[in-house]
Amino acid sequence: MKIPKEGDFITIQSYKHDGSLHRTWRDTMVLKTNENSIIGVNDHTLVTESDERRWVTREPAIVYFHKKFWFNIIAMIREEGVSYYCNLASPFILDNEALKYIDYDLDIKVFKDGEKKLLDVEEYERHRKQMSYPKEIDYILKENVKILVDWINNEKGPFSKEYVDIWYNRYHQLKK
Repeated sequence: MKIPKEGDFITIQSYKHDGSLHRTWRDTMVLKTNENSIIGVNDHTLVTESDERRWVTREPAIVYFHKKFWFNIIAMIREEGVSYYCNLASPFILDNEALKYIDYDLDIKVFKDGEKKLLDVEEYERHRKQMSYPKEIDYILKENVKILVDWINNEKGPFSKEYVDIWYNRYHQLKK
C-alpha cells in the first residue's frame, strides 16, 4: 500500500489475538507519517464495535502508532486538560484496507493530573489463557509496559505538552 500523506483519511482496525475484529475507527486524519510511525487525529470519529454498536468520539484526540513498539497512544484533548489512553498492542501494519493492530487488552490510563492506572488486567489474564498467548508475547507486553511508563514519567514523545500542541495546531491548519 502507498503510505498515506498528511491530510489523508484512513481507517483503523483493531483485532484480538485470535484474528477477530475488535473495533474500527473510520476517517482518522493523518497528520504525519514516516517509515516507523503514523500520527493522526480523531475528532468526532465514528467507531464501530465488534458487536456492531456504533458511537462517535467526544473530543479531538491525537493518535500515535509505531512499527517497533507494542503500544499505541491516544491523547484526548479536553477543556480541562489532556488525558491519555494507551493500548498495549502489536506494532501496526498498513494495507489497502486500514491501519491494523492486535489489541492485547492491557491499557494504561493517564489522567490530566499525571496519575497513571493500569487497566483490564483481569481481561488480559482471561484472554491470555483463552487465546493461548505465547510466553514471548506476554514478556514483550510486560517490557513495553515499562517503556510506556518511562515515556509517561519523562514526558517523552506524545506525553509532552509541546507534542500535543504541535499536532493539534497542525490538525486545525489542515482542517481549513
